[in-house]
Amino acid sequence: MQKNCLQYLLSLAFMFIASVSVVSAASSDAETAQSLLQKADQIRFPRESFQVDVVITTIAPGRAPDVGKYRVLSKGNENSVVMTTAPASERGQILLMRGRDLWIFMPDISQPVRLSLSQRLTGQVANGDLARANFSGDYNATILRTDTIDGEDYYVLELIGVDRSVTYHKVLYWVRQSNLWPFRAEFYSLSNRLLKTARYDNFQPVLGKQRPTRLVMQDALREGEESVLEYSEMKLRDLPDKVFTKDYLKKLE
Repeated sequence: MQKNCLQYLLSLAFMFIASVSVVSAASSDAETAQSLLQKADQIRFPRESFQVDVVITTIAPGRAPDVGKYRVLSKGNENSVVMTTAPASERGQILLMRGRDLWIFMPDISQPVRLSLSQRLTGQVANGDLARANFSGDYNATILRTDTIDGEDYYVLELIGVDRSVTYHKVLYWVRQSNLWPFRAEFYSLSNRLLKTARYDNFQPVLGKQRPTRLVMQDALREGEESVLEYSEMKLRDLPDKVFTKDYLKKLE
């Protein structure tokens, strides 16, 4: 009787140790994936407050290219301002993001209008694609698998939104293993439908790192429609918190 009881207790102990090991391994994998995501974010944009100019060119079959120009001021992943500088008909429109709250200010409307991050800004580009600089603040990452493409090894990260306010419900994100450069991404809706794909390219030395200066976003539902984002004049800039307030927007240059 005592022997059977001892065997039972030992069996329970082994089961407990095994379950703890599984949980610990899963936790470790999640921490590794999140760390990879943060490091890839730092390749795309600096951690410090910065300013960058973005030209977005959208093409679609049978239509002339549409070009928009923007200046982005960003502080961390929580505060940003996106100022439209062209075309002339939209100049003066400003997006203000604080946390995940987003408003648009237009010169001919006295009160700001609330927007969502997932709403379309222009072409294939959503508001959140410009207003939020990083993925790591909005998504929980896991390592889904590894892929080899043209002789290069990549982590494939699955990113799931922390809540429904983020720009996309799910993102698959390819990150080069050798240097953690972002390579490409797939963006999915809440119903798990592929919405668009993105490719990061034209890496250039910017602020001490090789960074992608072009992002090509292609519509997964309408063939031939894409938006190309070209980043230039990136520089560090001291941006006090007052910059990211409704009352300060008219003072921005």
